[in-house]
Formats: sequence, C-alpha cells, structure tokens
Amino acid sequence: MSLRHASAGAWGAGLLAEAADASLGAGGGARLRPALPDRQAMRSLLNWLLQVGALTWFNVSTVPARAGAVAAATCGIAGVVAVFVGTLSIARGFRYATTASGSPEVAIVLRSGSDTEMVSMFMGEQTRWIMDAPGIARDDRGPLASAELFAVINLPKRSTGTDANVPLRGVQPAAFRVRDGVRIIAGRRFEPGRNEVIAGRAAAGEFGGLELGGSLRVGKQQWRIVGLFATDGGLAESEVWTDARVFQGAYQRGNSFQSVLARLTSADAFDGFQQFLERDPRLNVKALRQDDYYREQSQLVSNLITGLGSIIAALMAVGAVFGALNTMYSAVAARSREIATLRALGFHGGPVVLSIVLESALLALTGGLLGGIGAYLAFDGFQAATMNWQSFSQVAFAFDVTPALLLQGVACAAVIGLIGGLFPALRAARLPVVTALREG
Repeated sequence: MSLRHASAGAWGAGLLAEAADASLGAGGGARLRPALPDRQAMRSLLNWLLQVGALTWFNVSTVPARAGAVAAATCGIAGVVAVFVGTLSIARGFRYATTASGSPEVAIVLRSGSDTEMVSMFMGEQTRWIMDAPGIARDDRGPLASAELFAVINLPKRSTGTDANVPLRGVQPAAFRVRDGVRIIAGRRFEPGRNEVIAGRAAAGEFGGLELGGSLRVGKQQWRIVGLFATDGGLAESEVWTDARVFQGAYQRGNSFQSVLARLTSADAFDGFQQFLERDPRLNVKALRQDDYYREQSQLVSNLITGLGSIIAALMAVGAVFGALNTMYSAVAARSREIATLRALGFHGGPVVLSIVLESALLALTGGLLGGIGAYLAFDGFQAATMNWQSFSQVAFAFDVTPALLLQGVACAAVIGLIGGLFPALRAARLPVVTALREG
C-alpha cells in the first residue's frame, strides 16, 4: 500500500504535511534566530505531539485494509477478557453470598477448637449462660440471641438432577431479629413446635423439592414448606430453616446445640463479650464476629476459583499477545516504505514507536470493551451453586460482574496491546531508512 493511498483522507494528509513542515521548520528556525529556551522546548514538544497524532491517525486509517488480521487479534483479546471477567465474577458472587449478611454487631459462639458449626456442640444450659453474657442486646422479648443447629439434607439440583448437600438449620424465634434483612417473601414463618420449614430464595430456585406448599422428607417425617424468605443475597438464602426443637427431635439431638448467634449492643461491645465468655470456667467456647466468620468460611473456595481463573486467563493472554504481535509485525512490514518515507521527511523515532503502540493499545481496548460487554451480558446475575468445603454444603449464589471487574478486564486488554505493539514499534523505529525503502 502506498503512502498516498493510505492517507487519502484530506485531514490525514494535512496532518502529515503539517507535522513534517513543523519538524523541518523547527530545525531551520533554530539556526536562523535563537529562541528562548522555554519557547524552543514548547515548540519541540508540540512538534513531537503533532507527529505522534499524525502517525497514529495514519496507522488507524489503514485498519480497514487489514480487517481480517485486526479482527482475529481483537476477538482473541475479547475472549481473554470475557473468560477473565466471567471467572472472577464467580468468585465475587460466591464471596458476596457468604459475606453479605455478616455484621460486626453480630457474634457467633462455637465450641472452642471448632472451625465450623458442623463440629461444634454444647448443651442447652450452656446456651443460657452465653445469652446472659454482658454486651448482648435485649428487647421486651428477651436477649437477641438464637441457639441453633446445623445439618445437611440431600435435594436434587434443578439444573442436573443430581443430589446436593443443602443446609438445614434449626433456629429459635429470635433468629429473625438477630439477623439483618430477613424477610418473608411468600407464605409465612414456621410455627414453633410444628413440622414446618421455610426455604431461602436461592435454595428454592436452585434445588428441587422446595416449592411453597410442598413437603420435605427428613428422616421418616414429612415437613411442610410454609414460606420462602430472603436476606438480600446473603448466605442464609441457601438454607432451609425450621424450629430448633423440631430439629432436635428429628435428629435425636436431645437438648444440644451447635452455635449461638447473638446481636450485640454495638460493634465495640464484642471485645468485652468475648473476654467474658473466655473467662467463664463453666464454658469452653470461642466467639467470633459474624462477618469475620463468614469471610473465613468463603476464603478457600473464592481463592481456588480466583487462582484457577487467573491461570486460565493468563494462558489465554499469552496466546492473545502472540496474536497481537503477529498483527502488528504484519502491519509494520506492510507499511515499512511509508514509515521510512516519513522518517526521511523528519519524523523522529519516538513518535513512530508511540504511534504504533497506541494503535495496538486502541485495538486491544476495543477487544477489551467487547469482551467486557459480552461477559456482563452472559454472566451477570447467572444463578449457580457450589460446594462450600468448610461446611460440606451447597451455597447458591449469582455471578457478580462488577464495574471493578470490568475495569480489570479492560486493563488486562491494554497490557496485552502494549506488549503486542512494543516490539514491532521498536523494529520500525530502528530499521535504517535505506533498508526499509529497499524492503518496501
């Protein structure tokens, strides 16, 4: 492709001519009449920027002539960004589901040495001692604390039909006042002492057998599903709740519990509450802030998903970098005579390098934006469930494509473009003018 054909647009040709004239004029003017240092520096900077703009416009104007190669590189980068954002949205959604309902004003009490509720246990009398501790908030119905039990039941996944471990929690009436944002969205609450359950919104959507008005078989008993509840996307939405006493009878737990969830008078009351329990010789328990406990519970899975996703995206990014390199090397080779002609007219090596890198970055950013939009449309809000290995139960959650993830994906695309354009740009700037003209 000739220089005259590549810059056929009047505006592009005018820019090239103006930049060349400015380059020659700046040098001649310096010899005829000395300029002030500041004015000379400003003129040199403006000349340099004008060259960068003219060359960048010239490079971009030739993209239609290389549509196939450009489209391949752009689509490759879009794929990298889509996979990167989509995978991290899984980890983000899982982390949100497990931590959204956590509060620094709520404490969870477990048996000392226990990491999860599954391996914790204490007797009913001990739960009363815990609820008498200073720092727990109270209302006209008593302390805002709920002694609870935890188990898993098998229910089929709607998507595959395979059995999954679904959390079943036995709670006391105060559980609805201890937790933030618990609300019934269909039906009603279970009645204490009756074989009734309510299902979290996410659990009902992800697992079969939790339809409102249906029945749930637990052991030899049939429990009626009388309501659905929501907690603004929190972990409890993946659970099924029933009365703690009914739970104890069904699982033959006697008067035992596995945890106590307590709302404190304030977040600052936690330290005093924790120290009181640790110093009580009748108890062998530990207290954790609810948000810290949930964060610890989600750490393993979110780190695993993030790590695997980053590795996959990195491998794809390597391929995208080679694609960008191939595209830009081909572009530079096809325009070697034009670039050499411009350098002979007075264009410096720096603007040549920067213009090619900018062209590569613009193509990569286009791919990054396409990949980000595709990831948002395909993944954001997508419902799924995965195993929480700390509790050996399923957690239902929604993929969460956040603006921060989209920015990370676009930044990843920009890095790919910069790397893919740098080496071809250096070759174009370092190639001797005579050699370039002969090769072109």
